[in-house]
Amino acid sequence: MRYITRSPGSPEIQPTDEEIISSKLSTSLESNLQYLQKLFQGCSDAVVRKFKFGRELSIDAALVYFDGLMLKNEAETAVLRPLMIDFDILKRSPETKSFDIYTAVRDYLLTAAELQEATTFQEVVEFTASGDAALLIDGYAQALILDFKSWESRKVESPDEEVLIRGPKEGFTETLRFNTALLRRRLKTNRFKTESMVLGRITRTSIVICYIQDIAQDSLVNEVKKRLQTIDIDGVLDVGYLEELIEDHRFSLFPQVEHTERPDRVVGHLLEGRVAVLVDGSPWAMVVPTTFPQFWNSPEDYYMRYIPSTLTRILRQIAFLATLLLPSIYVATITYHQEMIPTPLLLTIAAAREGIPFPTFLEAFLMEVTFEILREAGLRMPRAIGPAISIVGALVIGDAAVSAGLVSTPMVVVVAFTGICSFSIPVYSAGVSLRMVRFLMLIAAAFLGYFGLMIGIIFLLIHLASISSFGVPYLAPLAPMRWEDLGDILVRRPWWSSVRRPQTLAPGNRLRQA
Repeated sequence: MRYITRSPGSPEIQPTDEEIISSKLSTSLESNLQYLQKLFQGCSDAVVRKFKFGRELSIDAALVYFDGLMLKNEAETAVLRPLMIDFDILKRSPETKSFDIYTAVRDYLLTAAELQEATTFQEVVEFTASGDAALLIDGYAQALILDFKSWESRKVESPDEEVLIRGPKEGFTETLRFNTALLRRRLKTNRFKTESMVLGRITRTSIVICYIQDIAQDSLVNEVKKRLQTIDIDGVLDVGYLEELIEDHRFSLFPQVEHTERPDRVVGHLLEGRVAVLVDGSPWAMVVPTTFPQFWNSPEDYYMRYIPSTLTRILRQIAFLATLLLPSIYVATITYHQEMIPTPLLLTIAAAREGIPFPTFLEAFLMEVTFEILREAGLRMPRAIGPAISIVGALVIGDAAVSAGLVSTPMVVVVAFTGICSFSIPVYSAGVSLRMVRFLMLIAAAFLGYFGLMIGIIFLLIHLASISSFGVPYLAPLAPMRWEDLGDILVRRPWWSSVRRPQTLAPGNRLRQA
């Protein structure tokens, strides 16, 4: 800890850190600095700047902050210079001469845009660790907290995962206030609420709950707050921490919250009555509640005319089914139901499989595992060589496997087409869930053919119909059926007919346009 002072050091402090952190500030500046020195012991970036102001009164004060988290020039302009130069002039004025020192400094001298007060060591530590500066004055048991936050951060860029051809190119960053500003710029109304809380005993991470008043149900907002307030964990680094702690069904393979790095997508959900949660340090927003049909939709659907958007959405749903069922249908057909294949095609497949040492199921399973490994390796490789290596690796391995007689050519085509279809799912977490369920469907088809595949589909539908997300049925509006909301699920409803908000979330104000 760097300790800038003009007076000698202080005696050893006996209380423990836990006792200090839970205690209040005292009126003795020297005592407060002794406690802070003990709390910041080993923190080389902690700075305490002691100084005096007022030539006649010679008042002791100290500015506490962490180097690298705040603007030093702003602290000098807004704190040190007014106190050390302007204080004497201020106290000579008849209007302020009767004011106590703390009030005069707070109300007349400090020029910081944001000013708060802290009365405990816990608050001082949290504020300074967040990039604020704490001003302590001898004789007063309060600290003035000045907002001088400034640190290196990533600029607002186009999202990497959710790429659109038409639509905004902005994505969230790791800075919480940048993210709330991106939402506020699109929702210029006082009804857009951003409520803050802090989670994590050690990280003390800032969390913001976003919703639109009178549209989002009060019961939904209160439920989100309740679940977040019950979290007691040492650290929160990303919204993924919160997802596992607040979801309804913790052992389901399917996500019950939606993650997105697009501000426009979050605003669209807020306008339908949902609630978004932002975490400081994470470029992803968590939106609740979510439903299964929601994963078919892309923000780009609403930036194009409804006819091409509808065709694109139908293609996406076909790709969705192919991702889930195509390898299973191929295995079931080849293993148990060859009579369903036209004779010329059956002869072609049989010629391609001649000499293959593995059964169809094992062949498909090995190819699927290989494809998933290649996909994961492509994601983890450096961006400059990742795509090239993954594509070349897939071509080389596929061609070598076919040439060596380990897999058949139709199997390579089926697995490759399935992998391509999986990339058409707009929500990444939903695509991961489908890939896991695809293996279960493959096993069911290998044991019982179409009969096993139907059993797997029935069990899947039962599971999806039995779970919910913050009280909203997961298959809504398909089950329970709401005909009015189906117009924007299977197809894209034109804007001129979108008079009311979806009934699924029971928004407080359903009227969307006159």
